[in-house]
Amino acid sequence: MDKRTFIKSLTAAGATLPLSLAALADHIARYAPEPHTEEFWTTIRAGYRLKPDYINLENGYYNILPEQTLEAFIRHVREVNYEGAYYMRTVQYDRKKAVAARLAAIAGCSPDELIITRNTTESLDMIIGGYPWNPGDEAIMALQDYGAMLQMFRQVQRRHNIVCKTLSIPNHPKDDDELVALYEKAITPKTRLLMLSHMVNITGHILPVRKIADMAHRHGVEVMVDGAHSFAQIRHNVPDLGCDYYGASLHKWLSVPLGAGILYVKKDLTDKIWPLLAEAESVKGIARLNHTGTLPVHTDLAINDAIDFYQTLGPERKEQRLRYLQQYWTTKVRNIPGVMVNTPADPARSCAIANVGIKGMPPAQLATTLLEKYNIYTVAIDLPQGNVQGCRITPNVFNTPEELDTLAAALKELAQKS
Repeated sequence: MDKRTFIKSLTAAGATLPLSLAALADHIARYAPEPHTEEFWTTIRAGYRLKPDYINLENGYYNILPEQTLEAFIRHVREVNYEGAYYMRTVQYDRKKAVAARLAAIAGCSPDELIITRNTTESLDMIIGGYPWNPGDEAIMALQDYGAMLQMFRQVQRRHNIVCKTLSIPNHPKDDDELVALYEKAITPKTRLLMLSHMVNITGHILPVRKIADMAHRHGVEVMVDGAHSFAQIRHNVPDLGCDYYGASLHKWLSVPLGAGILYVKKDLTDKIWPLLAEAESVKGIARLNHTGTLPVHTDLAINDAIDFYQTLGPERKEQRLRYLQQYWTTKVRNIPGVMVNTPADPARSCAIANVGIKGMPPAQLATTLLEKYNIYTVAIDLPQGNVQGCRITPNVFNTPEELDTLAAALKELAQKS
């Protein structure tokens, strides 16, 4: 069977049945000499059930599941429901521990440094809220960091009388040194914790985390990294970032069902943080931070299936595709008068995510117009004090260049009218 016949058969099957891992692996093997052809990605697209009403370019909030992961998730729901309390009292914890170990392998850390949480917010708010603050201690963060963590810092400020110092990240820095100097300037002898986005959620800007972390450590400051968008989007080992704490959401770029995240804590710091909910005093190490009561354990089981898909597709192949899609459309619009791309042009400083605005058009109006006139779904970001006003555009592996051509044409037309 030649490639064209093979892809047609897979695409036809994908309309009714999930693409199995074996079929996916076979497909990848057939395209090994030329893995980036659009034929290859057409078959990957066929493994998703996509709503035809709009082009989905808001995958940064929640990456919908490929059908095979969704079907596995449903099987896990049935399995847990079938076994009931027997499952919860016998194998639940061992299975979760095994899944956490697989996640630790992806993160490049030790299994005793990582736990499964519910999302990035829970992970990082646990660090912020559980940190041993004293009155007058200082924390550093950026306007462009995620709102839930900024809100948690403000709560801790009211509760423990700490000082929150907020800076603004430039959209187009001249080099890494500019960013390192920006954070270093905010540090004083009272600074205890610095929060840093690995990938800024509203612009896709990848920050030089290791350089900033090394600088902070020279001043005796600990570093907490928001990896919500970097985990399983760009390849990295968490310990190589040099951070002390790291949180991520698995429902984003690992395409896990809603309700799962991770928290990494450097091994010698696990006893420093107060748990979100009290654990038995006999529980030691990072496990003491992992008590949250009864959870939807079938989601934990589906993490295994999401990892299988991610590793079969290939982390490098996925990252290259996502970066290609973003560069494909941003290079078409960067030089159009009236179009503002709020993401660095250097491919090394971003991957899937970019932010774009139209001069004179409020972000909410742009998002509404893209949906109602051009059938493109995205999200408005309006942060004038942080110099980010536009729509976040987040394609996934199932999006096509043709869909992004539609976006580029829409932006060009709107810029001409503005």
